[in-house]
Amino acid sequence: MSLNQEKWTTCYWWNKDGCTNLGNEELQWYRPENVSLDGGLLRLQARPEKVIGFEGRAFEYTSGMVTTGRDYEELPRSSRVRFRYGHVEVRAKIPAGKGLWSAIWLLPETRESRPEIDVMEALGDSPTTLRVHYHYRDQAGEKHSVGEKVKTSDLTQDWHVYSLTWDQDRIIWYLDGKEVWRYSEAGSISSEDMYLLLNLAVGGEWAGSPSDGTKFPAEYLIDYVRIWQRDG
Repeated sequence: MSLNQEKWTTCYWWNKDGCTNLGNEELQWYRPENVSLDGGLLRLQARPEKVIGFEGRAFEYTSGMVTTGRDYEELPRSSRVRFRYGHVEVRAKIPAGKGLWSAIWLLPETRESRPEIDVMEALGDSPTTLRVHYHYRDQAGEKHSVGEKVKTSDLTQDWHVYSLTWDQDRIIWYLDGKEVWRYSEAGSISSEDMYLLLNLAVGGEWAGSPSDGTKFPAEYLIDYVRIWQRDG
């Protein structure tokens, strides 16, 4: 079984034999070898593994990500799957451990960093907190970030359904079908086509470095991804 390349690729659009997010000071280099389909599950695996990445820089970890976007060599083609308004639903099981950062998020077709809608972010050393965010620019170009820390049971212990409804006048986040937060400032809600990303980051300014107790290889497991778009 292999990844459907008509719908998915395995790096950011700036992919050149792998990729990372230097803006977050992350420690991993994303590679297609860390993405697999096995047992009916999509597996994004992080492991301690020294590789040379961007401009000869050494990375101490490798990991996996998938996105419905596009690769560097495919520019300026459109993203594989993009949509404006609708519902996203992902059933997943995230790994525990300091320095592990699981995420489900949306980025704009314009290849800019904002607006960004974070369906789910969870840190492996604080798995009883679900983090949801919306990052945007106002009409004057100023950056804004809003969000919520939602107290939950330990998210690493079981499968959960993370979902989001995005409309013209509101964004609503859900955990296992229950609403956990909403944002309804209509004038600042994204009206751009966006694409989906799922990734397992290692380290960075937010997650911090892995500790001796972090178990590797670590796997972020995805059972399914579903996207519905509003008619019209």
